[in-house]
Amino acid sequence: MSKETNNRFYLPLLAFLSAFLLWLGWPVKPLAFVLFIGWVPFLLLEKAISEKTAPKRGRTFFKYAYLTLLLWNIFTTYWVSYSTLGGGIAAVVFNALFMMMPMMAFFWTKRAAGRAIGYLSLPIYWIAFEQFHLNWDLSWPWLTLGNGFASLPSWVQWYEYTGYLGGSVWVWAVNLLVFFALTSPEKKKSKWLSPALTFILPLLLSFFIGSRYQEKGELAEVVVVQPNVDPYKEKFEGGEGYIPFEQQFARLITLSEQQITPNTKFVLWPETSISNGINWEENFGLSPVSYALRDFLNRHPGVELVSGITSARLYPDSTKRSSTARFHEQIGYYDVYNAGLHFKPSGQHEFYHKSKLVPGVEKTPYPGVFKALKMFAIDLGGIAGNMGTQETRAIFQHSQDPKLVGAPVVCYESIYGEYVSEYVRNGASAIFIITNDAWWSDSPGYKQHLAYASLRAIETRRAVARSANTGISGFIDQKGELLQRSGWWVPAAMRGQIRFNQEQTFYTRHGELIGHGTQWLALGLVVLAVVLRFTRRTPKNVINTHSAQRTHT
Repeated sequence: MSKETNNRFYLPLLAFLSAFLLWLGWPVKPLAFVLFIGWVPFLLLEKAISEKTAPKRGRTFFKYAYLTLLLWNIFTTYWVSYSTLGGGIAAVVFNALFMMMPMMAFFWTKRAAGRAIGYLSLPIYWIAFEQFHLNWDLSWPWLTLGNGFASLPSWVQWYEYTGYLGGSVWVWAVNLLVFFALTSPEKKKSKWLSPALTFILPLLLSFFIGSRYQEKGELAEVVVVQPNVDPYKEKFEGGEGYIPFEQQFARLITLSEQQITPNTKFVLWPETSISNGINWEENFGLSPVSYALRDFLNRHPGVELVSGITSARLYPDSTKRSSTARFHEQIGYYDVYNAGLHFKPSGQHEFYHKSKLVPGVEKTPYPGVFKALKMFAIDLGGIAGNMGTQETRAIFQHSQDPKLVGAPVVCYESIYGEYVSEYVRNGASAIFIITNDAWWSDSPGYKQHLAYASLRAIETRRAVARSANTGISGFIDQKGELLQRSGWWVPAAMRGQIRFNQEQTFYTRHGELIGHGTQWLALGLVVLAVVLRFTRRTPKNVINTHSAQRTHT
């Protein structure tokens, strides 16, 4: 043991340093290269703990590994607490705890199976966890490692093949090779060749793909609107500065008409733009809002609207109600949706129900278990309470040009790669993100959310039109480059030309092959570690029998 490892500040310092580097490399700072050494202090920490002869090494590792992950969560997503302090605390505490699952699996696998298999297991367990974290009720994949390159889309043009979990593989591969070179007793400079090549080759491949890629599809004009309504005070009835819905609606119309031209095909309004109470889907075509929308679109032939809306649907037959249905004595069972609306000049309309819901505000995760934690509900946008969902990803096709098909991605859904690709498999030729990022105040949160949209553009090779209630609205091309953007906390409307691509990428067709593959590998590693742990452990009675035999002899 070195003098450094015996220093009582050595392990806490390594834990802090790893968390700090991972935060430093995270969007929206253009320092993603730091991610390639961000886990090295953590690996040194684990090495120091594993070399100790003291008992309870597992407990010591848990303590310092959790400190690393907790600090990383705090540094990177502290802004969650801007909406609800208790919810923000719960988010970072529990998400760091969930991240400990792959870390503890790695620690015990390394002890049972040895150094080589142990270190190999670490990226496998981690990426298997990232895949798992995409699909359970407490899903919060904000810190998926592949997201770290969102501000540098030119680095990861190969995401069209791997998706963003390919970025997670890249980060872990370089970190482990740097760690091996750093701890190797060899003095040759050639030991740094492997980490250097593992960093440089994917980068060169990305630049090559990016230089050759030409945007595809029909060019069309889209207008995105940013009404800039404060969700805490102005947006919803009951706020101290509540703006009546009629005035909010008029603002949306005015901003839209400032940018609409005879060539405009779609106008995008942000999440929950139409939130005058609950809009019943069965009768929406007869509502005053519907008539006002028809009047607006008839003034602009060829224009169709995609807007956020709070809608609801009744269940006349209570036996067919969903698991999220609410009950009212006078009307019976019904579902409330954070929805997307596609409205046409003829008055024809269709809805898409947001289905990747924010845990704690739009749905209660595992209600039987977490009911007691309701007080920590996180307010990240949307409507509080269990919201309804739908099984399929709906697409919005322009009635006059069938090649113009938008994917109505509502807010939080845009951070899920494979989920967004489902819209594309269903025929979407562009991505329409409608969101309300004002819940997070002027923080890295809304900037990161925008940056992640660049990754969805690369994975699917679909241009993105983004309409936010406030900051940041804009347009992203098929290579993930931000073409136009609005300011923060200002009313705005922008007009942009984007291409509607009908070709599908490898990732769109096949999904998270890396994620599903690592889950199977992780299962095999767990079985191997358990088998090795028990086969290498000699029972005490066998030891005593051998000792007795030697004594007798």
